[in-house]
Amino acid sequence: MAELKSLHKDAIPAALEKAERYRLLNEPGEAESICLDILVVDPENQHAIIMLLLALTDRFEKGYGISDTQTKELLTRLKSEYDRAYYSGIVAERRAKMKLRQNTPDCRFQAHDLLREAMHWFEKAEPLRPPGHDDAILRWNTCARIIERNKLVPREEEEPIEFPLE
Repeated sequence: MAELKSLHKDAIPAALEKAERYRLLNEPGEAESICLDILVVDPENQHAIIMLLLALTDRFEKGYGISDTQTKELLTRLKSEYDRAYYSGIVAERRAKMKLRQNTPDCRFQAHDLLREAMHWFEKAEPLRPPGHDDAILRWNTCARIIERNKLVPREEEEPIEFPLE
């Protein structure tokens, strides 16, 4: 592979705007590439880490294999406890939606579990939120409505089979 060119630090704000536009145009691969370029120059740039995380989760729907390891590593790089909780919820919610679209019985159970996980993270984020910032509440309500609308239920624990004594 050819050696990549380095972005100038002054170009970061414009590059972040471009990454956002690519996400909105449903081009997460381009947004991901821009964020990676930003993070080479400014490894702690929280906006770029969040944008990269969202670009990766945008790719769930496109059938790309995005590993839990990739998203978890990015989540650990977030400095704000609120951001870590909120975006952990976003990752779980987006994985759940992908599972739900697969529309198999097992995927419906997985979607339920992932939505409940997302709700857990949103509940954790709620008391940490900045004033007037109710995104965690909105996301929690969305997850609850998805569960209700789709009549999702947890997988029932299998009862042990009892054999008659001889």
